Amino acid sequence: MVDVKGRWAFITGASRGIGYLTAKLMAEKGCNLILHGRTPEHCEKVLSEIQAMGVEAYVVAAELSDIDAVEKMLDKIDRNGTEVDIVLNNAGMQIAYRTDYFKTPVSDYTESFKINTIAPAMICYHFMPKMIERGFGRIVNTTSGISLEPEQAGYSASKAALDKITIDLGSKVEGTDVMINLTDPGWCRTDLGGPHAPNAPESAIPGIVVGAFVDDKKSGRYLNAPFFAGLTLEEAVAKAEKDFDSPYGK
Repeated sequence: MVDVKGRWAFITGASRGIGYLTAKLMAEKGCNLILHGRTPEHCEKVLSEIQAMGVEAYVVAAELSDIDAVEKMLDKIDRNGTEVDIVLNNAGMQIAYRTDYFKTPVSDYTESFKINTIAPAMICYHFMPKMIERGFGRIVNTTSGISLEPEQAGYSASKAALDKITIDLGSKVEGTDVMINLTDPGWCRTDLGGPHAPNAPESAIPGIVVGAFVDDKKSGRYLNAPFFAGLTLEEAVAKAEKDFDSPYGK
């Protein structure tokens, strides 16, 4: 299992919900953090709590639907001189639930893809070459298990596209110490999942971060958080390495 103490992780959507819990877990393991939120003010609480845990941390802000803002955010991280070892692309947006799905507007797709596909892809493209150059890196992209629901077509299509990007990129680093995998927190009671979701956000811990800690040089896997419910982080990592193989064949 990877020791993240002293390493730097970049977490999108870190101000609340799954991202907030992820930030707290990573800090408990001694990981320094770059915390992303839509505004700096959104991250004040988590930043204060993280710094009180004795790790280094700072905030970057960007509206992920604004491509220029995403580029400026990444440039700020570079100018700070931070070598990012771990990327947790947690942030996402569920645009709408369309009962009359044959009237789904084009904007459901364009907005979903900007936030759920293009922004995380830009982040991968920015940090992954640096990871390859240094010989170490972990990227975990958050996907969704939603299927057969045209009511959520924009959201589910954007996540399916992110799956494709992740698996294709993973084929280029398979067998190396730069790994990129997928995770899914399940349907949790967050701002995205809504108040009637069956699972508490805490149920996604530790599974949501397993991809940051695995150490078996395998990429492209769907490390679904509910598979690891009730396990310690150490048990979850061992299960991921034993039971989940890359999709690339032998």
